[in-house]
Order: sequence, then C-alpha cells, then structure tokens
Amino acid sequence: MYVAAKGGEKAIANAHRFLAEKRRGNPQLPEMSVEQIREQLGLAVDRVMAEGSLYDRNLAALAVKQAQGDLVEAAFLLRAYRTTLPRFSPSPVVDTGSMRVLRRISAAYKDLPGGQVLGPTYDYSHRLLDFSLMEPEAFAANVVYLVDKMIALPSRIPRLTEIVGSDDLVETPQEEPDQDPPVPDITEEPLEFPASRSARLQALARGDEGFLLGLAYSAQRGFGFQGHPFVGEIRMGYVPVEVELPGEDVKVRIGSILVTECTMLSRAEETGGCPFGFVQGYGLVFGANERKAMAMALVDRALRSRELGEEVRYPAQDEEYVLRHCDNVESSGFVQHLKLPHYVDFQAELVHVRRRDVKKSQGADDQGPSSVGSAGEG
Repeated sequence: MYVAAKGGEKAIANAHRFLAEKRRGNPQLPEMSVEQIREQLGLAVDRVMAEGSLYDRNLAALAVKQAQGDLVEAAFLLRAYRTTLPRFSPSPVVDTGSMRVLRRISAAYKDLPGGQVLGPTYDYSHRLLDFSLMEPEAFAANVVYLVDKMIALPSRIPRLTEIVGSDDLVETPQEEPDQDPPVPDITEEPLEFPASRSARLQALARGDEGFLLGLAYSAQRGFGFQGHPFVGEIRMGYVPVEVELPGEDVKVRIGSILVTECTMLSRAEETGGCPFGFVQGYGLVFGANERKAMAMALVDRALRSRELGEEVRYPAQDEEYVLRHCDNVESSGFVQHLKLPHYVDFQAELVHVRRRDVKKSQGADDQGPSSVGSAGEG
C-alpha cells in the first residue's frame, strides 16, 4: 500500500486537524461511539473484519469510525494493525457442521435435513425507506425482540456435503490423506502461480466484495463456467475456535466467531475430465457477509476451470488476473498513489508528446501540397 510521502509539516498537521473536524461532524450532535457502530452498523463492521482479515469487532468498529465510514480505508487500518500482532498457535480446522446457526437455507434442496432457517435477512423486505428509523424512540417502542423466543436447534446440523448421496452426481469432499500438506499463509508468504486452492480461497476471503461480485456476475452471464449455478447451502452462525497448546496434545476452546459459509453447485462441462455432474464452489468469510460468501463461491468455481479440464477463456477463470486484483488495500493504494507528485514523470511525457507532434508535422511538410491534393482528389 502506498502511503503519503514528504510534504510541508505544518500543512500536513493542519490537514489532519481539518480531517478530525470533518470526522466529528456537527459538535452540537452526540458523537457516535465505537459501541454504537459495532452494534448498529454490524454489516459494515463484518465487511471490514473480512477484508482486513482480523476477527475483532471492536477494532473493526474503531476503524470504521476513524475512516468516516470508508470501508476500504477501514480495512487498510485494520490490516495494518494486524501485522503488529504476535502469532502464538495455529487453529485446527473449524467444523462448520457444529455451527450454532442463525440462518441456514438451500435453493437446491427444499426439504433440507435440519430444516430451512430464514434468520435475519433482507431477502423478503420491500426495499422501501422506513421513515420510522428517523424517530428512534418511536421505533424502539414497536420492536419485538425474538432472542428469547428462538426455537432450539440441534447441536450439530450436518453440512450439505455430508448429506448428499455418493452416486457421483454431486461432488463431495474426498478422504483426507494421512499427512495433510501444509496450508500456505498468504499473509506471510507471497502468492505463487499456479496457487493451491487453499491459497486462492484465502485471497478471495480478504478480497474486495464489489470486485468479486462483478466477476461472479460476469461468470453467471456466460463469461466463465457454463450453466446456471445453484445455492446448495448458505449458513451463518457461530463456530467454536480451538487452539493446540504448544508441546501438549490438548485442544482448548478459546471462543466462537461469527462466519458465513456458502456452497455453490454448478454443472461440470461434459467435455472436461470431471467425473461428477455437479461440482462445488466454496466461500467462507467472517461475520454476516452473505453476498461476499456467494460471490466468493462463484469465483472459486470459475477458478477451478483448469483443474476440471475446462477451457479457460474469461477473466473470472484467470487465476492470476483475479487474485492479483481482488485485494482492495493493494489496488486502492496503487490507484491513490497517483495523487502523489509525478511532476518529473509528467514533464518527460510532455517532451515525448511534443517530439512526436514535431515529427508528424515534419512528415506532413515532406509530402508537399501535390500529395495532399492527390489525396483529396481520390
């Protein structure tokens, strides 16, 4: 990420003070607290956690406040802080089948074992402005809280991949080898191409939602894998996180995190070498981040084209194109560095353009009026 370079110290200090005033807004109004942002702007906080690749709702809310709601800048702030944190223990693989679900739906299986759980969603709202929100006291008086009325769900709701049959119609996870290959960490090791699927999923999980959404849309419109994708399952809820104590063969639960998981099913091309009729795209992100998880799953499916023996023709299928450009912190920095002084570069370009124009005019003079006249007559 490019950052500000040299400048007048006094001017920069004044710019920072002016920014603080703009961030505070009207001083006659109550200042919004980090706690309010965390609780009432939860989807913004969740997106910043996902793209900042750090699960901490308080720090993500602080970043949103500091960045005046600019979520890309907030993700940059959170990711920069993340680099200062020590790493003390890897976590074993999280079992999303043990998720305490708040939402779980399938668009492919109507009678999904365990049931469809609509949960908190905008899917069925009318997308009309609710002016009662402008009067918080009146709105609060009409709210009916459902937390105490929620139906108890099973302690473990199997994932779709554990439910579907083994008749080779739908791709299911393969048996794990005795010795799992080491999982790369793209925050410590640079991406190398071709990248493993694990590295790809890491990059997509912290990628920009809008960029991935556009790529997912392009793939659905025919500029990627062929066929209509189906939401096999979306689930959102809390999963337990464990760590292994150093030197001890003991796993300790340290808490739970809110995640959104999506399994997308789509047809495999008949001309490819895939033995399954339907193959998976997968997405898993921090927080209530359903649109991002779906876009991630669609792009993951598109990036599997080479692996599945399908022709690679479009941007959504191009691993290097997608992974090199989906990181909003890096791409934002490269775009914003254009605001820094480029006086020498621009003067060099001016010299080049002037020299080119001189050559063009000299070439026209060399042709003479007879050449121009003959061209006009033709």
